[in-house]
Amino acid sequence: MTHQRISGRTGLLRGVAIGLVAALSISGAVATAAPAQAAGPLAQYLNLPTVNRDAAHGPGGIHPKLPTDVPTLGKLVDQARRSGAAPTSYRALLLQYWLADTTRAAGIDLKSWNPRAGVSANRQNLIKSYRYYENLQLAHRELQWAGMAGMVGADFGGGLADFEMATDIYDFARLQPVANAIVSETNRTLGPVFVDKLPTGLRALARVGAVISAADLRKVQGDILVMQKNIFTDLMPAHRAYTKAGMPAIAELHAADLIDDEILQAWKNIASKEPAAVAAGNARLLQREQGEVIKDQWDAVRAYKGDVGQALTYATTVAGSPSVAGVVPPRSYRPLQVTGTAPDGRTATLTLPLPTWNWSVYPERWDYITEQLLPKYKNLVDHHWGTLSAQLRVPYEQQFESHRPIWNILPTLQSALETMKVTYQ
Repeated sequence: MTHQRISGRTGLLRGVAIGLVAALSISGAVATAAPAQAAGPLAQYLNLPTVNRDAAHGPGGIHPKLPTDVPTLGKLVDQARRSGAAPTSYRALLLQYWLADTTRAAGIDLKSWNPRAGVSANRQNLIKSYRYYENLQLAHRELQWAGMAGMVGADFGGGLADFEMATDIYDFARLQPVANAIVSETNRTLGPVFVDKLPTGLRALARVGAVISAADLRKVQGDILVMQKNIFTDLMPAHRAYTKAGMPAIAELHAADLIDDEILQAWKNIASKEPAAVAAGNARLLQREQGEVIKDQWDAVRAYKGDVGQALTYATTVAGSPSVAGVVPPRSYRPLQVTGTAPDGRTATLTLPLPTWNWSVYPERWDYITEQLLPKYKNLVDHHWGTLSAQLRVPYEQQFESHRPIWNILPTLQSALETMKVTYQ
């Protein structure tokens, strides 16, 4: 919903905002007659841009001018509601309130949360974020996006920890000779036409794996940590609002232009608790996460220094091992099988246990999510709740550490080389 559309309904939205006060009052204040204009401390917090909704711009909350303590924010939001101001005028304040309330509940210090500080500095933020996600699923069976995100977070966080270890002590260049050997053997056996059909990321790894630097790894780690915070900032405030104040709180986020019509409908579907509608609502939240919140950021990571970004994002695809039961690893999804004409004229098929796709490419990532993660997680919720809930209750440190994949990247590539199969017709 655009600002212009919101502005065209100012009278209606003011009525909505005033009507919400009784349901949403956090500090216990009672709605009173609205003054003509906001005054006092509130005025400086109205009409602020959400400059840090993308955490790439800096640490902390939504805007550096906003406080981060929840009681102060709650009073300011209540005052804004009572003032009769359009919700769009206090949208940054409203988002900051729910974000601060969520981080407090998760045990994260919002003011100091800085993705660019690196993996070690953010380890506890990762663990606390995903622990909070899983707790939401355990307490609210309809919040399936949160549960799945929490489980997959162990893979994501463990992978990041390994990524940092690769920066510090693991010789990332060891991957390059194996990738180069795969490319060379393909060229020797089948010719350059087949080489051109190998995954772009694998060919990039063969070219630049030996020269990827610690600075490159730190840059990409920071970018991925920014994505993690951006997802939390975008989706968790609405989850917190829903669990604390129900659909009236979601309606206020919509009136403030913090969520659009489709996301409002997704929350209505979730709140209905009707299985098909709940599934559709959570799928839409997931699509927002992957296709809107972080899509461009993944594209930028893949484009980083040409082959370097291609190689690193392909390596993450090879290494990933999802926690959701029944989901095949990304490297086993649509594995490499190329058919063409060999130099001697025979029809040949090359098969390798390596992915033909790259996690950082949104359409390819979304295919994997919708074919693997979404249906299989839904099956766990619908038919194996006891097993799922037991898995979600495992201490998150244990989940985090048990899904570190770095020791699998080199063996996987080595296995691909050793089991490289060419069949002729």
